[in-house]
Order: sequence, then structure tokens, then C-alpha cells
Amino acid sequence: MLLIKNGLLYTMEKNEPFYADMLLENGKITEISENIKLSNDIPVIDAKGFNVFPGFIDAHSHIGICEDKTSVQVDESNEGTTPVTATVRGIDAVNPMDGAFHNALASGITGVMVGPGSANPIGGQFAFIKTHGRCVDDMVVLEPAAIKIAFGENPMTNYGLNGNMPSSRMGTASVIREELYRAKQYFDNTENQQADFSLECYRPLFDGKIPLKAHVHRADDIFTAIRIAEEFGLSLTLDHCTEGHLIAEKIAESGFPAIVGPSLASRNKKEVAQSDFKTAGVLKKAGVTVALTTDHPVSRIQYLPLCAGLAAKEGLGEVNALRAITIDAARICRVDHRLGSLEVGKDADIVIINGNPLEIASTVEFTIINGEIAWRRS
Repeated sequence: MLLIKNGLLYTMEKNEPFYADMLLENGKITEISENIKLSNDIPVIDAKGFNVFPGFIDAHSHIGICEDKTSVQVDESNEGTTPVTATVRGIDAVNPMDGAFHNALASGITGVMVGPGSANPIGGQFAFIKTHGRCVDDMVVLEPAAIKIAFGENPMTNYGLNGNMPSSRMGTASVIREELYRAKQYFDNTENQQADFSLECYRPLFDGKIPLKAHVHRADDIFTAIRIAEEFGLSLTLDHCTEGHLIAEKIAESGFPAIVGPSLASRNKKEVAQSDFKTAGVLKKAGVTVALTTDHPVSRIQYLPLCAGLAAKEGLGEVNALRAITIDAARICRVDHRLGSLEVGKDADIVIINGNPLEIASTVEFTIINGEIAWRRS
């Protein structure tokens, strides 16, 4: 049990912050009200003068897989031996001892969507995990949480330069279509059919429980991802969405959300030449649900609040920028029943900050996960 007193609460569901106390029990928020009084033996955090937010969420990351402070030998983010590796699971490569988890906690980041990279047209399964723990199984919130697909330069370069398919955007789309068609046929004809491990991984996708998670930068790749998802009646998130500001209305028409970033990174490929912090704001104004990503380690995960601040400055606005790393990110990742806002019954994942989290001089004082202090500034 833990009591947070006198904090200014930003619930991310109510428009205006308010002063209140918050009681945490058994890993959940159990009460939010003024002047909660308990016996003296209950631990108390006096948050007077501080702002209290739900823990921040990075909606696309390779933390723990492509490890911090290590050589390329410890980058296990791609099973780059064959174009389709849908059966691989990100959690099997996540090392909770990766120092980046400490950086995440010190920045108020309590939840991350983590999984394979973008070398393959179909790369494998993402999981949503918390950022505190020693065993990844204890950190899992949702697994599987998405199936990664990738368009554009990465799969073309990884295979085409070796004389294999795909070597073109057409080839990439064809590989993805063929595999999804094979999976659809499998689920449409289940009578007297033996279970196929290579296809069973798609069951939550075709059941509508998880989305395709599409690595897309260029506008034409974004349209191809939408086209394929609609052909098979599947959910989709548009990850990176670098040229999304050029086609914002069309993305809004699709109804699919965007996970924008990493905008705090170099324009080291042709397809990211249009990278800009304005993208998130343009998409949001068009009606697209938006989250932000550092794509750690492309940008380091602790810069997520800074990215939100820069996106706010370039048109997303302060409230929407905060939502893009809290409740909107949680909704896109399908964990909003537990995370993303300060509400009774939700997980007690909380960050207490001295200042505005979108401003660089602000400091995280406490990061709380499952109702326990996971990091404290002192």
C-alpha cells in the first residue's frame, strides 16, 4: 500500500488537472479523492509542488533486444535469414538487464511495445511490457501484442542485395500477401486439419485481437500497408509514418492510427528525407489517433518526453503531446484497460515530476510501477 498526497493530478481523461490524493493497493489505483486519511504506518509520498501523471508509454521500441552499450553482436532485433519469420517472439530476446531500462525508469517511462526490427517483410511478434523487473515474463502486459511487417528500404536491402526476394517494393508486398493468404486459407479450412505452428501465430491477428504493426516511412508504403490490411480485413498500426503529413486526410479515412517517429534521429535513408516533428500535429488535426516513438535505440528511449515536447511545439499542442505518450499510446497498443490514465481500477503505474514533462529542465522525482517505487531521484 502506498499513498500519494497533495499532488496535481493529470489524469489524461479529464481536461483540467486537479489536486488530490491517490491510494495504491495491490498494484492498482484504489482511490482518488481529497485528503485521504490512513493509519500512520502506511508509506506516504508528499507530492506537494509536483505534477502526477500516468506512466509514459513508448509505442514502438527494441529495448532489451538491441541492447544499450553493446556491440552489434548483441543486436538480436532481426532473424534476418528468411523473409517470413512470423513465429519469432520478441520476448524471447528481451534482456531486462539492459541498461536502457534504467534510463526509461528515470524518464518516467513505465510501458513499452517491444519486438523485432524491420529487416523482414514479416518479422515476428511484439509484446507490451513494463520497464521494471528481472524476468520478462513478470513484465508482460500483453503478448502477443502485434505482428510486425515492414515495407521500403530495409527488407529490400536485406534480401535484394543478396539476389533474393524481395528486391523491390512489389516483391515485399507480394511476400506479405502470400503469407497472409496462406494463413487465411488455413483458418477458413480447419476441419480435419493438423495444427500448423507456422500459421497458428496469426490466429489472434485474424481474430481481431491484435494488429499488424507496419514499418512504413514513404507515402506509397503507407498506402500499400493500408491496402493489404483492408484486403484481408485486418487491424493495422502505421509505425514511423514519416511522410504521413503529406497524406494525412487519406490516413484519417482509413481509420488506422499512427505511431510517429523517431523524429529525433538523422535522415540517413532516402525514405526518411521528409522526417519532421510537425508530422504528428498534422495527422492529429486530420483526425488520426497518434502516439510517439523513439524507436529505441535509433533515438534513446529517455528522449521520449523531449520528442513529445518538440512535437507539441511543432503543432501537436501540449495536451495532445501528453496524450501521445499516455492514453492515446495505450489505446493504440490495446492496453488502455490497464494503463495510460489515472483512474480507479487501473494499474498503479505513475510518474511524479517536478515541472512540465515536455520541458527539458523538468525532473522525474518518482517512477512507480505496480504500486511500488521503481525509481526515485534521491
